[in-house]
Amino acid sequence: MTKSILTTTLLLLLLLLLFQTEASRLGREKLTNLHFYLHDIFTGPYPTAVQVASAPSTNTSKTFFGAIMVIDDPLTERPDPTSRLVGRAQGTYASTSSGGAIGFSMMMNLVLLEGKYNGSTLVVVGMNKPFSRVREMAVVGGTGEFRFARGYAEAKTYRLENATKNANVEYNVFVLHH
Repeated sequence: MTKSILTTTLLLLLLLLLFQTEASRLGREKLTNLHFYLHDIFTGPYPTAVQVASAPSTNTSKTFFGAIMVIDDPLTERPDPTSRLVGRAQGTYASTSSGGAIGFSMMMNLVLLEGKYNGSTLVVVGMNKPFSRVREMAVVGGTGEFRFARGYAEAKTYRLENATKNANVEYNVFVLHH
């Protein structure tokens, strides 16, 4: 009887040690800051943003209410579109503001192509009002090196061409992950 109590106690201690080790390993979060420039290009021979839906022609909204865009935008190291490609922003955004300031509901995957994050992704969701100085959107998940990711992305318009609607946006992304 005493032997079985001792064996059970040792087994429980071993299991507790294993669970603590795994919990400790999972509990170590890292904070990563990513910085890059997104190029949203509507014109030219290779557009990276395409409008796939719009509101009825009777809509006279100055906010483009009802327009939906699909993107596969390059992410570069510097504002120059020919600088080193570090990833792609793939997803959709829709104009969801019927009056007042233009506002886009963003849903995009940041697909990283460089270094230790090559092949990893981050999921960014939120409201993007392009004429606000700084916009903040949520990072709600990720894959690869960014499993269990959470955080936020700050976007600042670096350049906007009114005639073409082509935009260059600076992103600072802060992510907690394991």
